[in-house]
Amino acid sequence: MPDGTSVAPLLDTTIASSVARAATDPERARIAEGTADQPGRWWALGPYVSERAWGTVREDYSADGRAWEYLPHDHARSRAYRWSEDGLAGMCDVEQRLCFALAFWNGRDPILKERIFGLTGTEGNHGEDAKEYWWYVDATPTASWLRWRYHYPHEAFPYAALVSENRRRTRADREFELQETGIFAHGYWAITADYAKATPDDICIRLKIRNAGTEEAVLHVLPTLWFRNRWSWDGTADRPVIRAISTTAAVAVAEDPVGGTWILRAGSAPDGTEPTLLFCENETNFPRFFGSAASTPYPKDGINDHVVHGAPTVNPSRTGTKMACWYRITVPAGETVELRLRLARAETTQPFPDLGPRFERVLIDREREADAFYAPLRTDGTTDEEAAVMRRGFAGLVWSQQFYHYDVERWLDGDAAQPTPPTARRRGRNAAWRHLDSNDVLVMPDKWEYPWYAAWDLGFHCVTLAHLNAAAAKHQLLLLCREWFMHPNGQLPAYEWGFGDVNPPVHAWAALRVYTIDGSRDRNFLVRIFHKLLLNFTWWVNRKETLADNVFTGGFLGLDNIGPFDRSAILPPGVVLEQADSTAWMAMFCLDLLEMALELAKQDPAYQDVAVKFFEHFANIATAMNGGGLWDEADGFYYDRLRLPDGRAVTLRTRSMVGLVPLCAALAVPHALWARLPEFRTRMEWFIAHRWREKAAGHGVIQEIGEGTDLVMLVDIPRLRRLLGTMLNEEEFLSPYGLRSLSRYHRDHPFVLVGPASGREFVLDYEPAESTGGQFGGNSNWRGPIWFPLNYLVIGALRRLHAGLGDAFTVELPTGSGRLAHLGTVADDLERRLLRLFLPDGSGRRPIWGSSALFQEDPAWRDELLFHEYFHAETGEGLGASHQTGWTALVAALVADRARS
Repeated sequence: MPDGTSVAPLLDTTIASSVARAATDPERARIAEGTADQPGRWWALGPYVSERAWGTVREDYSADGRAWEYLPHDHARSRAYRWSEDGLAGMCDVEQRLCFALAFWNGRDPILKERIFGLTGTEGNHGEDAKEYWWYVDATPTASWLRWRYHYPHEAFPYAALVSENRRRTRADREFELQETGIFAHGYWAITADYAKATPDDICIRLKIRNAGTEEAVLHVLPTLWFRNRWSWDGTADRPVIRAISTTAAVAVAEDPVGGTWILRAGSAPDGTEPTLLFCENETNFPRFFGSAASTPYPKDGINDHVVHGAPTVNPSRTGTKMACWYRITVPAGETVELRLRLARAETTQPFPDLGPRFERVLIDREREADAFYAPLRTDGTTDEEAAVMRRGFAGLVWSQQFYHYDVERWLDGDAAQPTPPTARRRGRNAAWRHLDSNDVLVMPDKWEYPWYAAWDLGFHCVTLAHLNAAAAKHQLLLLCREWFMHPNGQLPAYEWGFGDVNPPVHAWAALRVYTIDGSRDRNFLVRIFHKLLLNFTWWVNRKETLADNVFTGGFLGLDNIGPFDRSAILPPGVVLEQADSTAWMAMFCLDLLEMALELAKQDPAYQDVAVKFFEHFANIATAMNGGGLWDEADGFYYDRLRLPDGRAVTLRTRSMVGLVPLCAALAVPHALWARLPEFRTRMEWFIAHRWREKAAGHGVIQEIGEGTDLVMLVDIPRLRRLLGTMLNEEEFLSPYGLRSLSRYHRDHPFVLVGPASGREFVLDYEPAESTGGQFGGNSNWRGPIWFPLNYLVIGALRRLHAGLGDAFTVELPTGSGRLAHLGTVADDLERRLLRLFLPDGSGRRPIWGSSALFQEDPAWRDELLFHEYFHAETGEGLGASHQTGWTALVAALVADRARS
């Protein structure tokens, strides 16, 4: 804005526009009910059920921490979970008392299809991996409208073949996927589930089931309702009950002394028959696993055993804590049938939930409201394909919300009603995090592969979520900083496999982005998050500044195997790893807290003091970063460095994202702000004149741009040109699909390090797809592929730099082409490359599907998008976790950012 221009009229106009839009946009009106502390009535039910509770740390009560082996997939149908539940297209309340999900049986499988199957971290040749196909097709932020799709083979599911073939393959081989078995050529069921809320406590459920085969076939459909088992662990918990209440209709009532009473109505099958109601208990089948006496003749797998084997394992009295509506439908080839159910609180429906015209009206209205909600998030220049990618990405983010329950102290010590866990656990995983007690809904990175939050992932999730619901994004950022999450020493919990690990400090950046996306008016949120992040910043300075020289370490910092060796490993005595990315993250952290302090100082001048502190701290880090050995003048790049006991320093010349993170530490400050904050300006100018310039010896990085803006940046302009020259070189970082995580230079020039103490040789070479090594389990790879989070950060940094440097500052795009572009154009180009991953090319092929004929050519498959964890740097094929609509949903934020800008 020009000097002296007030933002108040603009904000007033924006607020008035938002109010007017909410009046004609029911979904935005629902969102407006919620705050960062109170989500509102419409969040009472949502897609908060995980897709995998087995094989998680929370359910692991072993002595050695082998979570995958303690409760594997084969046990999941028969053992009651302690901390959460899982299912297909699962819904539950915000406390996960009552759950609803789908189950199917094709008449050939050895078990019901109640949950997604996949390989464990030790079974897969590239780590854990889901081996089924399902999609999050649509969703509104309040889950007033949801659509989910699943493809289920007619033939027996090849469980054993998937395990054995992937075990046979090595890390040098591709993963063996379900489509490669050829099973879908024999026909499959294309199942679509729609959920539409009539009220916050009344949900209409429609299943459309198409026989995608050449012959008539029978499918068993078992919509399932159950209570999460709390009574087995807590002797004071009341036991709820589900019971049939009609002899002429498929109606059941679920009664919980705390959660209230719900009614489930299941409509008739297409042939007019009513489904059979089957009841059992959500209790472990003790004879199957432990050889001990049964707690009930109708255990958790009772419905499975009854349907598949005809066993007398369902309660003839039609009561229990788990029930299913058993449909047996015959569908001709190519035909589609519809099933209807409705789940509502008893007080909202009399006598039974309606499944007729009013049911249909709810579904029509909610889908139209979803269209109205998403319409303003696209600009006139956004294509229909781009808009579809955006909407699918947002849908996946909504579906990736999960009830996350984990009381670490109780997990370590055990429950009073259960055997005491092995004593070794008290000194093992997460033993230093006894205070952590999560009982909330959080966005997961991937509800099958990563059904637990990760600290830096969550920052990116919240930036995307803010485009849909800023209050929900604020809630999650604040939650991670609350006293029952944040460690008393100020550290944020990383992820459940090791809360004490270290993730990049992106929460200040995320909070600022959320604040801005929400209109830059929620001062209360900014104050709350700022004060908590001060504690986190202090932890970083005290624990990760090893040599007290403003150069930082931190471990792998979420980038897994990006280095030649495990950066989180304990190094030989006297050896210190100084990290370019850790130091740059801290510089960025300083600037983000500086920006927060300046924003808050506009109304409270006391914040000028702390603003000065972060400016000075940034200056010291910048001096150390640029003059202390992390910048290599010969190569024009930032590298990690090993300091040895004898005083020598070894530069690790690996061209990776580690050296590009410094670009992200940049802040444009208008001169008008200096005029409003005279104390800050005076003290900053004194520091520059008397401390920084002399100390920095030419490494100062505050640039005066024109007459209106100062650009505070970690990378000065000469270094910026050289760094961008490497980044935009197609033989280095610039791929057709974004920025590679490791330069392609290392394809022909592997980096080799000989351990200074051990003599062991460490090699880093370019791997554009899955990792061929076992570092960090080999289930992710930062040695070449495209990852969304750092690409998104770089795009944002380029836009900030362009705002300060203007159109006059240009670079070659790509390097060596002779074509000059300003940094705004460079950012736009990177955005297009990332979007290209999902868009059909001139021949209709989407890069994410690679060479798969099924996904590239079959109309029933090619437009069903998945959002992978990372992407092949040369072909764009999707790799890793297939439903990473945590941070890969940033593609939706890229499109939505256009409308906001």
